[in-house]
Amino acid sequence: MRLMAKNSRLKAFSTVIILILIFDLIGCEAFVKKFTRKSKKEDKVEEMVLAPEEYRDTRSKEQIYREYFDFWKSWQTELVESLLQKKSNKKQVSCAQEAIKNLSSLRDLLSPEKQKKLDVYINQMKSLMDSISGDTYGANTSSYMEKAEALRMNILRDFSYKKVSKDISYGASQ
Repeated sequence: MRLMAKNSRLKAFSTVIILILIFDLIGCEAFVKKFTRKSKKEDKVEEMVLAPEEYRDTRSKEQIYREYFDFWKSWQTELVESLLQKKSNKKQVSCAQEAIKNLSSLRDLLSPEKQKKLDVYINQMKSLMDSISGDTYGANTSSYMEKAEALRMNILRDFSYKKVSKDISYGASQ
């Protein structure tokens, strides 16, 4: 019995040794590559060539108007929501600033008559933003929310794409 156990151990041991030799002779390039020391030569650093390119916006004025209008609408809605949820004063002022920035971008695309009408709303938004930034404790948040919502509804009513589509072509050129 002991002799059989020794034979089976000897066969297992010899099989393992043979497998190790086979793997060693065949080699594993990924394994060797992983543990080979890399040369310490400095790689050549290629100098970047920066050639200015002029960007041409291929969008139509109508597409640009719709995009800015959607941006304004989302920021105005965010402002109303932040006032409703009494989020930080910084968040509320940031939303108002972004809404004003997008309204100003809309203004540049409109005819002079529509620009004057939009200027009234932009000034109201700036006044609201100044009021919000001055009220660090949020004492008048509900009145600010009502003003922001009223401005949102008025601008949606007066400056939707359907209402101003004929006035967009007079705006600033691309």
